[in-house]
Amino acid sequence: MFFSSGSGGWVGVLRALLHSCSVPGILALSAAALLCALAARLAFNRRALRCFNQPPQRNWLMGHMGLMGHNEAGLQAVDDLVRRYVHSCAWYLGPFYNMVRLFHPDYIKSLLSASGHCLLLQNGQEWSRHRRLLTPAFHFDILKKYVLIFNQSTNIMHTKWHRLLAKRQNSLDMFEHMSSMTLDSLLKCTFSCDSHSQGEPSEYIAAILDLSKLLVQRQHYLPYHWDWLYWRSEQGRRFRKACDIDENGEGLTNEEIKAHADMFMFAGHDTTASALSWIFYNLAMHQDHQERCRAEVRSLLRDGETQDISWEDLSQLPFTTMCIKESLRLHSPVLALTRYYSQNMKTPGDCVIPQGCLCLISIYGVHRNPEVWTDPEVFDPMRFDPENSHGRSPHAFIPFSAGPRNCIGQNFAMAEIKVVVASTLSRFRILPGPKPVRRLYQLVLRAEGGLILNVERLTE
Repeated sequence: MFFSSGSGGWVGVLRALLHSCSVPGILALSAAALLCALAARLAFNRRALRCFNQPPQRNWLMGHMGLMGHNEAGLQAVDDLVRRYVHSCAWYLGPFYNMVRLFHPDYIKSLLSASGHCLLLQNGQEWSRHRRLLTPAFHFDILKKYVLIFNQSTNIMHTKWHRLLAKRQNSLDMFEHMSSMTLDSLLKCTFSCDSHSQGEPSEYIAAILDLSKLLVQRQHYLPYHWDWLYWRSEQGRRFRKACDIDENGEGLTNEEIKAHADMFMFAGHDTTASALSWIFYNLAMHQDHQERCRAEVRSLLRDGETQDISWEDLSQLPFTTMCIKESLRLHSPVLALTRYYSQNMKTPGDCVIPQGCLCLISIYGVHRNPEVWTDPEVFDPMRFDPENSHGRSPHAFIPFSAGPRNCIGQNFAMAEIKVVVASTLSRFRILPGPKPVRRLYQLVLRAEGGLILNVERLTE
């Protein structure tokens, strides 16, 4: 009878309630109606993901929002999630996003291999055209010329280290030094610009760090998910100000060129700086592996006329390369990728990711999944020995992503990393720092309070 139509039904009841209520009562009823509508919408949308594992939520409104921080404890919580759910799970970020987290090679393969027309991209055709135009810039014949610049920037950094060691300042923040050095290399390679970024604090690096912090803070504060509110807040204004750094570079009058320049500036220096910092950390914590790398490098350079690393040398460092790859597995600079798809995407087990659903491909989860890697938390370079790599899924190791939207600059990055690591180990011994290192994820993997390691100059 309550749900029948007409004046005696629910419409009549609602009218009677409204007539009998005061203004505060009407507002309360309106709020209750909105909450009921929101709850119904959330339930309907989340029902589409019921075939995926469902981790416990904070509550029906917040879902899983805020359950996992970006610090050491948060990353350990991701480890627990991967161990418990093995391959995938649903994840609800408040009333804003319904997401599927995937952390097994079999579950991410089809997603990363999907052709461009399956992705919901803004200006997707433009992206494909830009990719075709930019790819020749990363041909090996071009990269060979950059090795000289990598050596030059590394030598500048080492000169600075010698000055600091002469002052008995042997505890160095790897992120500080690697960031200024990789930025110096990138500006020289891409813009033929000698910025002297290693000689003084960089406003650009400070802006990137500020943007990283602000982005993480926004993710965890519910009201800031509304653009109207965020851009009027103090944090939103700081975000816009940080974005303005480098916005008006000379000669960058074309919007497309500026967009790609910004992308290369960030992706080309911050991720590589993170990778190098964690490589030196892992080698500091495993002196036996560091010594083997050093012996390999010194054997290569013994008969050379110079101590610089050549392009031909890069393929003659098998164990050093294995250490680099293992560090990229254990401490990948980028921990996750997100994708939207324009069609339903099937996963193993007959589960379906609905069209338009947010997919989080967890590089961190894949790289630390015990179903994929034995003792995943252990630093073991021999995993990447060719004999031990047979039968391993190509999607088990994805520090540069995979498929049509993989990192266009991965060969550039690997060449630079090899030059810096080999040159540094031939001249310095890297030792653990004065305090334990705790991870912190802010766009790239960093460390709380910096990644401090001790450095010793080697005698001939």
